[in-house]
Amino acid sequence: PVVLSAISAASSTTVELNIALKRMLNFNAPPLKNTAAEPVWKVLIYDRFGQDIISPLLSVKELRDMGITLHLLLHSDRDPIPDVPAIYFVMPTEENIDRICQDLRNQLYESYYLNFISAISRSKLEDIASAALAANAVTQVTKVFDQYLNFITLEDDMFILCHQNKELISYHAINRADIQDTDMEAIMDTIVDSLFCFFVTLGAVPIIRCPRGNAAEMVAVKLDKKLRENLRDARNSLFTGDSMTAGQFSFQRPLFVLVDRNVDMATPLHHTWTYQALIHDVLDFHLNRVVMEEGMGVEPSPAGARPKKKSRKTYDLTAADKFWQKHKGSPFPEVAESVQEELDTYRAQEDEVKRLKSIMGLEGEDEGAISMLSDNTAKLTSAVSSLPELLEKKRLIDLHTNVATAVLDHIKSRKLDVYFEFEEKLMSKSTLDKSLLDIISDPDAGTPEDKMRLFLIYYITAQQAPSESDLEQYKKALLDAGCDLSPLNYIKQWKAFTKMAATPANYGNSGVKPMGLFSRVMNTGSQFVMEGVKNLVLKQHNLPVTRILDNLMEMNSIPRNKNPFQESKQGKKVVYGCSELFNASQFIKQLSQLGQK
Repeated sequence: PVVLSAISAASSTTVELNIALKRMLNFNAPPLKNTAAEPVWKVLIYDRFGQDIISPLLSVKELRDMGITLHLLLHSDRDPIPDVPAIYFVMPTEENIDRICQDLRNQLYESYYLNFISAISRSKLEDIASAALAANAVTQVTKVFDQYLNFITLEDDMFILCHQNKELISYHAINRADIQDTDMEAIMDTIVDSLFCFFVTLGAVPIIRCPRGNAAEMVAVKLDKKLRENLRDARNSLFTGDSMTAGQFSFQRPLFVLVDRNVDMATPLHHTWTYQALIHDVLDFHLNRVVMEEGMGVEPSPAGARPKKKSRKTYDLTAADKFWQKHKGSPFPEVAESVQEELDTYRAQEDEVKRLKSIMGLEGEDEGAISMLSDNTAKLTSAVSSLPELLEKKRLIDLHTNVATAVLDHIKSRKLDVYFEFEEKLMSKSTLDKSLLDIISDPDAGTPEDKMRLFLIYYITAQQAPSESDLEQYKKALLDAGCDLSPLNYIKQWKAFTKMAATPANYGNSGVKPMGLFSRVMNTGSQFVMEGVKNLVLKQHNLPVTRILDNLMEMNSIPRNKNPFQESKQGKKVVYGCSELFNASQFIKQLSQLGQK
């Protein structure tokens, strides 16, 4: 529900969060520069919240390099390991504190470093103290830290507030008709806590801007109060001391724009055309990880054969993957073309891989065995250094071939190119080449949900709401196509309530233009058969949020004598965040729940 952007020339959130986590995993001391030194071996105990914060940033290998031999969930059955220090990274909840006290009583570890994701209250600290006393473990509780890391960084310039229990702060939760004031307060406090943590980690006190009279303003007021209270106590302020550079406040204050989801309801429903957005729309993609059933996008088994049991496969799409970094924002046809090119280049090197494998005596061997080999000859040495690199390349090509094939299956079976093009025209008020009813009534175009998304975008962006008789005709077609109309009930109320009809959000006149068919690379030998899929080229989009941001950056809203953003415009860097990152089908479900009331 809340979209926000911080603008600053500061380093990226990923870097800041990474430094903070590595510091914590090194007993809250800066990690040693000298990597030759053996790390201290330790165990990491986290809850689901801690797991979500760490997993997009640190791989199992990186954890091992930092001396983490085991990482376990707090509420799993754990055996005592009495001669090892344990680093805890958990939320300060009632159940978590109880479990930590139980660990102290059971004398599970040699020493305990307790790190709380959010600040722990005085009373809960006292509970831990009395449990430590009772268990005679006071000396073993070595450090207790508030880490202020209650947010999840997905990319250098993208973070979310939470993944666990996100329905508690969802659009649905905030916009329920029967919401109590106390519930609303609790939701706002949860959001503010995460944002406060974000700015503590960034080491910057923001200048806050938000529209009046909605959830965004409530968050802004509470956040402002929390920041001021913290700054008032100069000795204990989180924004001073060793983590901050002197004189940072003079001009490095970021502009922080808080916006309510209601300013732009169409974009989350819009069918997409770039690689990352499509994966998020049509596959199971969370915290930078895609989960797919094996056998998606593979030709059917021969007639009469027993169907194979499907296994699930997970792929991590990380910053270390150069192909992903380069192409995640590219239009899908371009991605398919590039995957094919990579595949062809690799095939040319396949003989080299076979040759290297035979030098290393590895024909048909498990690729994990490679790291076990000793390099006893010059020949072997070169094989040891170049083979893993080639195999890693192959792993990434396979990953993108599988993921892109699964995406392509969705595009073709649901005609997603048709939806994308039509919605772009609706949002940019271009002339339409076919009628909305035709697409809704076409049994081969998309799922009932696709049709509902298309119709809602039409309804949200229309200058004039359709007449009653037209609406009835559309409703009948939607029902015939198997759609659930509850999301439309909610959007009708929402539109009437916000009087959006007078000033619909402006999406700019971007439009898309179809290119010629896939010409050169998509030859007959290609993995990706693109017949019937349009090759649409994206044009620059100006979404309502982008516009709001641009206007604030242009300082239209600030008297000339006050000029706080002048500095940050030079090295402008935009970081986006949201309270929850839903895809269209999750958003439709929320609208549907709201429309059933």
